[in-house]
Order: sequence, then C-alpha cells, then structure tokens
Amino acid sequence: MILTSPDPFRLDGKVAAITGAGSGIGAAIALLFAQRGAKVAVLDIDATNGTRVVGDLRGHGLTAEFVPCDVTHEGAVASAFARVVECWGHLDILVNNAGIGHVGNLANTAESDFDRLYAVNVKGLFLCSKHALPHLLARQGVICNLASIASLIGIADRFAYSMTKGAVLTMTKSIAIDYMAQGLRCNCICPARIHTPFVDGYLEKNYPGREREMYQKLAAYQPMGRMGTPMEVAETALYLCSDASRFVTGQALPLDGGKLCT
Repeated sequence: MILTSPDPFRLDGKVAAITGAGSGIGAAIALLFAQRGAKVAVLDIDATNGTRVVGDLRGHGLTAEFVPCDVTHEGAVASAFARVVECWGHLDILVNNAGIGHVGNLANTAESDFDRLYAVNVKGLFLCSKHALPHLLARQGVICNLASIASLIGIADRFAYSMTKGAVLTMTKSIAIDYMAQGLRCNCICPARIHTPFVDGYLEKNYPGREREMYQKLAAYQPMGRMGTPMEVAETALYLCSDASRFVTGQALPLDGGKLCT
C-alpha cells in the first residue's frame, strides 16, 4: 500500500514561484497556492500589481514575496530565482504563467508582434525553466506551464499566439522526458477562453458600445456557454503541482468547456 498525506492537495512546506502573478490567472494561482500552505513568490514585471497581490495575500495571513522579473531578459530571470531561494532556501514549484496575447492572421501579423510574443511566451518560459531547474531538481519539484487549446486545435486569427503556445506544449514534453528519471515532473494546462482583464480590455478597445454583445459571442465559443475563470485555472494548476498528480508528467490537460468534444 502506498501511503499518502491526508490531503494530497496541500502544499505545506513548498515554495512556489509564479510568473505573471500580478493579475488575472497568475494572481488566482498565487492566492490558491498560498491558501494551500505554500510560500509564494509573485514574479511580475509590474511592481505595482505584484506588490498589491502580495499585500492582499499577507493581509490574509499568507506567506508571499514580490520578486520583480522581466522574463525576456536572462539577467533579470537569474536574479529573480536567486532572490526566491535567498528568501526561503529552496524552490519546489514553478508555474510559467507569464504570457501575452495577440489577434491576427499570417498576413496582418507584424514582425514586431511576432518577436514580442516569442520573447515573452516562448523565450520567457525557456529562461525561467532553465534558471529554476537546478533548484527544482534538488527537491524533485514540478513545473506547470500555461499553454492553450491553441496548442491542440486551430483557432482563427491567432497565428502568432498559436505559434507560441504550440512551443509551450512541445517544451513541456521535452522537459518532462529529459528530467523524468531525476524526479522532476512537467505538465501544461490548455485553457479555452478565460475571463481576464485582457478580455475586457480587448472588447473595450475593439468593440466600444458592443462589449456585452461580443462578450456573449466569445463565451458561446465554449460549448458549456461561458468562459472559464482564473480560479478554475488555478485549481487545475493546484492539481498538477500537488502530490495528487504525482503519477502525471508530460501531459497537456485541456480546460476547455467542452470545446475539444465538438
């Protein structure tokens, strides 16, 4: 018989670094992980948002530290992970959540847009995983990457974004197979549309006066008739980063409101 903890979803004694944790999905993951007992490093390029999230967590008696990090620059990433380990002595969990979106097809995607998405969504994941790796190996830790259903199916007008999320999927599998024997697990989440500030900003910018109408159209893309929530992504990340998924690695877990069934 394999004995497990009374609650395999607890993260007591764990240190978790979450990139892009100053808002949206990352902030939800930081909150849930801290509530489950983890010490949480909130990594974000935006000091105002990152500090606010940490203040909220500490206000609820949770353990958190803001660590400034521009995931596109290796020096900044190296300093950030050194700071995390300096704070708490080790690192058990990395959630590569930092990412940006873009709407456009092949013809109307500018080179600057392509390069910007690559820098954040692909290079950023590479740099953070690379600099977290020695610390995670020392603890037989776990990496959870934020991919997208765009990693698995075609989505109209998401050319550059889909390129980056396809890379997230294949990097996830590469990390998993390369370090499986050393006890490191790596998985990714593939969400459909999640209601975040990015969605609201996109609607306000592109459909002034028609925000509600267009929101409903975006929500209807998921057969369940709504968008997902940041906390639903956080709950999936908790599963993949906890002992509850200790026999799971190299997987892409859809969180899609039934989209892949259609």
